[in-house]
Amino acid sequence: MERGTGSAPPVGHGAEGEPPAHTAVGRVPLAVVVIDGEGLVSHWSTGARRLFGPAREEAVGRPAADLLPVSGALPDDGDTGSYDALAAYDGLGPDLESSLHGRTSYPSAGRARLAEHGSDSVHGPRIDVLWWAYPLVGPGPERLLVLAADADRLRADAGVPGAADEDAVERIAPGFALHTDFPGADELARGLPEILPSMSVGESARIVAQVLELGYPVLEFSQHDRVPVTPDWGVARRAERKARRERAARAEAAGSPLPREQAPDEDGEDLEYAAVREHLEFLNEVSGRIGSSLDLSRTIVEVSRAVVPRFTDVAGTYLREQVVAGEGFPDGPPDATTMWHRVALEHTDEPGRWDDVVPVGESMPFPVHTPFFQCMTTGEPVLVPRITEEMGNAIASQFEKRDIRPLINHRSMLVVPLKARNVVLGFMILLRHRERPVFNDMDRVTGAELAARAGLVLDNARMYTYQESVADTLQDSMLPHIDPRMSGCDIATRYLPGTLLGRVGGDWFDSVKLPGSRAALVVGDVMGHGLNSAAMMGQLRTAVQTMAALDLPPAQLLRNLDDLAQRLGEHYLATCLYAVYDPINGELEIANAGHIPPVLVRGGDGRSELLDLPTGAPIGVGGVPFETVRVPVAPGDRLVMCTDGLVEMRGQDIGVGLATLCESAAHPAASMDDACDTIIRALGRRGGRKDDVALLMARLNGIAADDVARRRFPADPVEVRAAREFVAEQLTAWRLAPLIDHARLMADELVTNAVRHARGEHIELRLVRSGTTLTCEVADDDHTLPTLMSAGPGDEFGRGLRVVTGLAKEWGTSRAGTGKTVWFELALPRR
Repeated sequence: MERGTGSAPPVGHGAEGEPPAHTAVGRVPLAVVVIDGEGLVSHWSTGARRLFGPAREEAVGRPAADLLPVSGALPDDGDTGSYDALAAYDGLGPDLESSLHGRTSYPSAGRARLAEHGSDSVHGPRIDVLWWAYPLVGPGPERLLVLAADADRLRADAGVPGAADEDAVERIAPGFALHTDFPGADELARGLPEILPSMSVGESARIVAQVLELGYPVLEFSQHDRVPVTPDWGVARRAERKARRERAARAEAAGSPLPREQAPDEDGEDLEYAAVREHLEFLNEVSGRIGSSLDLSRTIVEVSRAVVPRFTDVAGTYLREQVVAGEGFPDGPPDATTMWHRVALEHTDEPGRWDDVVPVGESMPFPVHTPFFQCMTTGEPVLVPRITEEMGNAIASQFEKRDIRPLINHRSMLVVPLKARNVVLGFMILLRHRERPVFNDMDRVTGAELAARAGLVLDNARMYTYQESVADTLQDSMLPHIDPRMSGCDIATRYLPGTLLGRVGGDWFDSVKLPGSRAALVVGDVMGHGLNSAAMMGQLRTAVQTMAALDLPPAQLLRNLDDLAQRLGEHYLATCLYAVYDPINGELEIANAGHIPPVLVRGGDGRSELLDLPTGAPIGVGGVPFETVRVPVAPGDRLVMCTDGLVEMRGQDIGVGLATLCESAAHPAASMDDACDTIIRALGRRGGRKDDVALLMARLNGIAADDVARRRFPADPVEVRAAREFVAEQLTAWRLAPLIDHARLMADELVTNAVRHARGEHIELRLVRSGTTLTCEVADDDHTLPTLMSAGPGDEFGRGLRVVTGLAKEWGTSRAGTGKTVWFELALPRR
């Protein structure tokens, strides 16, 4: 590229604010390389081809470490490589390899020597290369912008005197400096898309802003590659000071100390370098203080407290309402109607001064004319050196009758966005007292970097909170909402999500109403955790409900469930405990499939015991028989069924947990809920629980003999009238006269159907009064279940069950070993 002419803008500052010792003029060739997150070259400029050798077609898509002068780069054959790294000669940062591998989040610079392309890599001529690396942050794949230039060309083109002097060579090092005004920034932003075709003008403006604000002066940009060249010709580097100190030491040893003006400046620490170092130390300290938890509210407080008082005197944090409510990622960009929730406020003023004017928890929109709206719509920091009276009035108008002006007027303000995945989640308002220096450009860069890190931490906490809410919703939707009072028993349940292995698990409980005023009680545990286990749990729970409604014996139900699990897949394994309580006969029928045994607490003496049941194999193993065990129970007894997550603890025998379960279940309690809580507290005190927990407790109240009435009738149509009279007489005896008409009519329909279809000599009618329900059951020896039919005007049959459907609270059918039972329920009148 031909060297042009022209003047460069000022660059850097010398010691004590002096102008640079040398100012370069003209244009210089520049290599521009863009590297993506995988470390592969995505852009390779013409200048890069001239400097490093490979053409664009050869370079794009290759690992950058194979093409650029990284420290210690060696060819695969082990010979001396093309690059001799002279990294860290200025002490400003790590080598280029650290930037390529993402180990630094700030700009770095260095120098290396490489063999000219086409020459012998060991004995051929070398090129002295200066390089600069700028990390890029954004939605695109680009993660690093690398600039490089031939140092010899820079010296020659810029006309630096003393090029042969080694000291002068050292001063060609790129320098970290404070923000430098660059009037050509707009032109630079427009030019970047020319060398990076995939980049929009807006994206290039963002990169230019990063390059300029992260502390590099601009010397000049080339004719074709319109990006900054940043060798600082005027800032004395530490290497130069080191050389002066060494010369001074040699002179003193020889007895000829240097004149004072030539002595090394021990106190002349580079102010620009010190500023950058302080900037990075602060960001590193803040990064260590935030993100210690995935709890959203705690993270918000950490972010606010991290900047007060070191960086600012007041920090107010606002988040979009969708973020606070855990409703997922906000849709669309914010506007003047977007509600912002004030979630935190930290300050160094006297306690309570801000509380009444800007209380935490308030939600409000921000109008277009405010700097807050500018920040949240552009996603860029907004710096206000001093809040004027006019701006203070505009901001105060949002607070209705509260006067916020004394708290904000004449203070310096910086508004920084909290972004994640290029979406503004919120923003922070930072204010400094009048006595403190105003926010400057370096503070704006620091605040932007702080906000970027805080935004990622908040987004992680937001996603965790959202996923936790989704998991809880999923788990709640898959667990049944059990009626606490069933015929003959009261039920209480508890579910605790896992504490270490995810909030979604495969533990479940259930209860199913059965014919004959009986109840099926179920507890199961799918092996594993997460969505797969929860999905399998949902399938097995549905299957249990379906088979329980068929009134299958417990052992047969588990056998069918085991067959189903094997059909679903070989990885479907679960334990299950299935019990059927008959409150009229005072009996439990229980079958176990690899589950921990239940606890039975006797109501008479309060004694508790683990029921001795055949363990059986888990559901899904296959080929193992299950056995039903009958256990007599009395009114007042309690049955406790739970999953192993409640009693298992790491490093402890499960027998200890089962013993604690027995002991805690026997404690007297005022209610069923209190009894469940007692068990949870007793077993939760041990700590270390990681699995989810399902707990079901049933108080077996029984049904007294006086609340049951039964009679057998011959299977003869003439007996239908006798059945109606029996129902009327019994309900009169129970003082349930308001139910007589409906109960007698429906009993007439069920008995008529039974007489018509029965093959034996008798049918049976039973009435049960339990709790708030009256149940009427008609049993016969025919296994064919009746179905609801559509009866036309001329049809003789098909209307009976429609009558039952219209009048009954609930009705159903079930098969039994000797036939079937058809039943209906009516709600007892309130007394």
